[in-house]
Amino acid sequence: MWDYLEPVARVLEPLTVVHRFDQRGCGGSEPSSEHTVARYVADVEALREHWRHDAWIVVGHSFGATLAFAYAVAHAERALAMGYVSGVGVGDWHSLYRRERLRRMTDEQQKRMADLKARPARSRVEEVEFRALSWFTDYVDPVRGWALALADARSDMEINSEANAMLNAEINEWSRAEVVAQARELKMPCWFIHGAGDPRPSRTVADLADAIPRSHLHVIKGAGHQPWCERPDEFEKLLRRLVLSAAA
Repeated sequence: MWDYLEPVARVLEPLTVVHRFDQRGCGGSEPSSEHTVARYVADVEALREHWRHDAWIVVGHSFGATLAFAYAVAHAERALAMGYVSGVGVGDWHSLYRRERLRRMTDEQQKRMADLKARPARSRVEEVEFRALSWFTDYVDPVRGWALALADARSDMEINSEANAMLNAEINEWSRAEVVAQARELKMPCWFIHGAGDPRPSRTVADLADAIPRSHLHVIKGAGHQPWCERPDEFEKLLRRLVLSAAA
């Protein structure tokens, strides 16, 4: 997707310089057919060199959490700390996520979403509805969640389905043993922030955090996949502590 993390960056701007970017082929970035985690990690490293930082803190949300982890593994000497926000952890999270997501939808919503997903093309109105149906279950409060999801769904930016499919296919092939072994080698502070109401299970995130020597896992009650929307004060405190931990 496009960069949507301006509210997260705003929390940190009083403490440090914050950079945001659109991943390749997404948002305002140039089109690309190369969608691998290694390519994306190389893009992040190229940005560090471009902005002339000797080292920095990497923070990612959702897939970005996986990318932040992969960057920390590949460039441990350049990552002062890692922030892993609303990621999926290690192991089988898919089945639990899909079950919880369906539980939060009515039968009518499930049928409507399946119908829209199966269409070879969707109108602008249908695309907004499909996105909102896909995203509102990420929130604890379904009524407020629908309003927040609908606001995001109205973006004119396109979702890069090809990148999504290619990256998911690659990540799904990663072995649990390999990821855990990589995690055990990380020496920098690694902060895991997860909403207790995120349909993606916190258990698999805890399994990844447990493998990292200097990890801190924080599960925020009353928050879903975007904890800065539902529990902004607690999220802000944790994110600031992450930044300060890099200087400790």
